[in-house]
Amino acid sequence: MNDHERSTSVGLPADHERSTPAGLPADHERSTPAGLPADHERSTPAGLPADHVAAFAALFGAPPEAPAVPVDWDAVEEWAGLRLPADYKAIATAYGPLDIGERLWLHTPFDREGGWFDYGRFVESGRRAAPGVLPFGATRMSDTLYWDTTASDDPDLWPVVVHLQDAANAGRDPWLRLGTPLLPALAGFVADGLRPVLARSGLAGDEAYAWTPPARRPEPTPEQRAALTEGSGLKALTALLPPPAAPRLGDRSWEWLYERLGTRLPTEYVRLMETYGSGDWCQWLRFGLPLGTGRHDLAPWAEWYGETYRELRDAHPRFHPLAAWPEPGGFLAFADTIDGDQLGWLTEGDDPDAWPLVVVPRHADQGPPLTGTLTGNLLAWLRGELGTEGLPRLVRTGEDPLEIIEFEPFTDEPDDQDEDPAGMGSAGMGSAGTDSSGTDSSGTGSASTGSSGTGSSGTDSSGTGSAGTGSSGRGSASTGSPPTAG
Repeated sequence: MNDHERSTSVGLPADHERSTPAGLPADHERSTPAGLPADHERSTPAGLPADHVAAFAALFGAPPEAPAVPVDWDAVEEWAGLRLPADYKAIATAYGPLDIGERLWLHTPFDREGGWFDYGRFVESGRRAAPGVLPFGATRMSDTLYWDTTASDDPDLWPVVVHLQDAANAGRDPWLRLGTPLLPALAGFVADGLRPVLARSGLAGDEAYAWTPPARRPEPTPEQRAALTEGSGLKALTALLPPPAAPRLGDRSWEWLYERLGTRLPTEYVRLMETYGSGDWCQWLRFGLPLGTGRHDLAPWAEWYGETYRELRDAHPRFHPLAAWPEPGGFLAFADTIDGDQLGWLTEGDDPDAWPLVVVPRHADQGPPLTGTLTGNLLAWLRGELGTEGLPRLVRTGEDPLEIIEFEPFTDEPDDQDEDPAGMGSAGMGSAGTDSSGTDSSGTGSASTGSSGTGSSGTDSSGTGSAGTGSSGRGSASTGSPPTAG
């Protein structure tokens, strides 16, 4: 099979009915962008205009007035381990990160102090969606645009593939093959109704600066390798992921917290927090400050969440069957995910150390409590042994957990990180306790879903996740076949 044939077989059968990226015009169903010859789908770079910037300008006009964010392409490509398509580099150099037609984000390397979007995490997370895909953009409905790098050794021949979040949520094959490189794919979007207007991406704003590739992950130690399979409890956890030198807990005391909550908390949670403090586990699970007073710290968040959950239960008891703290046996949240799933205890009985753990998933029906301890479940999740709704399995077949797992301490107050990190505001939960908006305000799209990867939705600095919902309005964690070349 030659490269051109490979570019048309990215995981889709020949008679695959083309679905539409939810954030793009509904009539985008053509296999060939209008205005291009029928065989352009498998054309070579020679079939593209020599001046990529001029071709892009013919579609969308001149660059925004603000200067583009400078990019060190040698450093970016060395970090990625791949050369990137020439049309993308030319457009990014001249235009910078873009909001195209108020529907599509073209992500380029940049950094911004305190910003939501992290280019490095966006790429790293996206590459896990399927073998050989490399993300470069997203739609407002959380579809993600990738190149299929398996189609050719020449990056200028890489065809665009789109992960359709609505299709994934509905349990259908989510991969849409456009069959063309970036510029003709964009021409097709315009021909099918995408407004040919653009603006500097709001994710970059006016304060973006050149992106510096992160330092390479250090080689795992023998102790970390051993902890993948041996040991238990906090000793094994700290061997697997060493804790920070100065864990951040907040400026109050445990006794203050117990008095405010009206109860003590499980000893194991206290030990875990005193060891690691607040932070982000694997760009997915987040523990706020236990002894802080900000809106996303433990006590204020638990109070708000309990009240909100009860309101939603009154309106939609089927989807919210639990008692909510401070009701007897009620759910008391202490951690959340980037998608708004909640991890907490069912406060049953007078002994906090006996409280069962439970996940309240955002895009699935309520499941049973977890078995085992907090540290035990966290360790099993990091080892790739645990996967459930809201805590999807981290490790895929063939992946090394030590290349994926990490703990990143929070260095800023959670209130300074984003407006609603759990996505649980009144708009985020929706009238039915689901994501009624179906949008992704971060513009970062979805990299992978469900038990196969990093979850189905949400927004954070990683730039992964999605906020689309399934036909039932609750969403799901299923995906179709990855777009591997035949």
